[in-house]
Amino acid sequence: MTRLAAPGRGDTHCPYCALQCGMRLTGTTVESRDFPTNRGGLCQKGWTAAELLRTPARLTTPLVRVDGELRPASWDTAVDLVAAKLARSRDVHGADSVAVFGGGGLTNEKAYLLGKFARVALGTAQIDYNGRFCMSSAAAAGMRAFGLDRGMPFPIDDLARSAAVLLVGANPAETMPPFLQHLTGTLIVIDPRRTATAERAHLHLRPRPGTDLALALGILHAVVADGHYRGDYAAERTAGFDAAWRIAAAWWPERVERVTGVAASDQRRAAALLAGARTAHILTGRGTEQHSNGTDSVGAWINLALALGLPGTPGSGYGCLTGQGNGQGGREHGQKADQLPGYRKITDPDARAYVASVWGVPPESLPGPGRSAYELLDSLGRDDGPRALLVFGSNVVVSAPNAGHIADRLSTLDLLVVADFVLSETAALADVVFPVTQWAEEGGTMTNLEGRVLLRSTAIAAPEGVRSDLDLLRDLAIRLGQPEQRFPADPEVVFDELRRASRGGPADYSGVTYQRLRDGDQLHWPVPTTEHPGTPRMFLDSFAHPDGRARFAAVDYTGPAEPVDDEYPLLATTGRVLQHYQSGAQTRLVAELADAEPEVFVQVHPDTAARVGVGDRGRARVVSRRGETEAVVRCDPTMRLDTVFLPFHFPGAQRANLLTNPALDPYSRMPEFKVCAVRLEPS
Repeated sequence: MTRLAAPGRGDTHCPYCALQCGMRLTGTTVESRDFPTNRGGLCQKGWTAAELLRTPARLTTPLVRVDGELRPASWDTAVDLVAAKLARSRDVHGADSVAVFGGGGLTNEKAYLLGKFARVALGTAQIDYNGRFCMSSAAAAGMRAFGLDRGMPFPIDDLARSAAVLLVGANPAETMPPFLQHLTGTLIVIDPRRTATAERAHLHLRPRPGTDLALALGILHAVVADGHYRGDYAAERTAGFDAAWRIAAAWWPERVERVTGVAASDQRRAAALLAGARTAHILTGRGTEQHSNGTDSVGAWINLALALGLPGTPGSGYGCLTGQGNGQGGREHGQKADQLPGYRKITDPDARAYVASVWGVPPESLPGPGRSAYELLDSLGRDDGPRALLVFGSNVVVSAPNAGHIADRLSTLDLLVVADFVLSETAALADVVFPVTQWAEEGGTMTNLEGRVLLRSTAIAAPEGVRSDLDLLRDLAIRLGQPEQRFPADPEVVFDELRRASRGGPADYSGVTYQRLRDGDQLHWPVPTTEHPGTPRMFLDSFAHPDGRARFAAVDYTGPAEPVDDEYPLLATTGRVLQHYQSGAQTRLVAELADAEPEVFVQVHPDTAARVGVGDRGRARVVSRRGETEAVVRCDPTMRLDTVFLPFHFPGAQRANLLTNPALDPYSRMPEFKVCAVRLEPS
């Protein structure tokens, strides 16, 4: 097992994406650090990350709403108030009248303790997190195909040696720029827009938004019809090809061209480039996942990878680019509605019994699965829904689909509690706001996009008056009647319990220790013992299904949930820009980033803009069936005539998610963020 240099004083990791670039803080100055994911590089967000630590918007005292206004209060006053109201709601309306909403940026320790707090201290089934809006379709497809979900089941170094990479629905040139240095072979990009990543591609395929699944079927058809199918690999290591092929056989590239707009010749060229490469990878991102058929769309790309013999083959593979900083670890340890620590299913009696034994509670006391993220938010304040909500590490007023409706649901609650370091748009609506520590002020582990468990150490002291989420959960749990020792606040103590709770589960962290991480051990889960070197490459011998075989998925194209019509003739798609991250609650506070991208824009083809009477740098309204957004027009001749693009980082009337469709994938419960019908009109 190779080791990294042991972390030094001030060594930490970037607070943003799942690349988790290594950095060093000297005071509040960022320096780059050599780490396998970033190799000394940082993006503009990373270089300016220390600005967050001294923002004037920082909260340093709890806030309690009195006569309609948020006013400063002591910690004891705020915690007492929240605990009393939670207990009353639970006693009067039942445990499920209280809900918890977490985040994919929380440390493993926080995600773990949050799930435990919901199910033990509150007794509620109503817990989910914003990762449902990020990785859930890829996770569901990975579980179905491989029996296990780890976003990239190989180390990032493998990509640098890959002769060809197919990148579907991802724009890492803007979302995680240091990642690009790992893409050294032939690059094929599938994206409706000519993004900064697509500019670097050897081949760029531009499907109509919402038609990715049809395109995957067309390329699979070309692989088989042109003699590239790895029948030997499929016979030895997979099951289900015949059923998948019966569908793909009807999607010849010329038919797919009529649906997607991608030339049949380019589909065949993509198939040939992948098949002819000595080693190859297929990587998916949010662009192909955030659809009402996102699980099937990802399943179709996995089918293509299996037909080419990539997964579980040294130097090749399929992977998903995790988005949020702890998007991988955040979905493994219990803050998801259907899950217990170690990626165990909450409906599994053996899993319930084991985790309950670690927690010291009867298995029958644990609730069953709750609602998924959007369904949970949509149920707030209804007769059968929660009356109180606790939010950790998420800004749902900006990030949720159909965002105006979600803000309305929040307004119906008896109690809204938010833990944050600034007054985010969601915190501004709360009844109680708790000021909590930031990334550099606390210890804890994160699990990056390649399944690598890494340790964040405290680099600077938190301001006076600020406490960690773990402290808050402990204080609330004690006031709700839990024994003090059941909810520790020390991250290393919490992690040691997480290790025990994950032991024997699909995501087994039991062999990971803080000391091993401090010593520089490179540990990719599963790590079942403290002597185990970790598992950087999965599936080399077998897949995680009982028979050891991967599964082809019999998936067919159905199209977006919301078709265009005369009233809404355009397709809107959303995404990120280089300077901002997620809901923008962090990056909009950094002057350099906010000055570079100060407001929402709509990117549109000049001819499309001219048809509706709007011009470049003017203002326009983008209107969907759910709401409207006012945006600055950016005319771009590389855009498709039928498509407009908006970034989703901005608040208030600039929210792109006022437009988006909450239609849900039947398996992952992922909303259809990436395509909705809109019209463009002068402002």
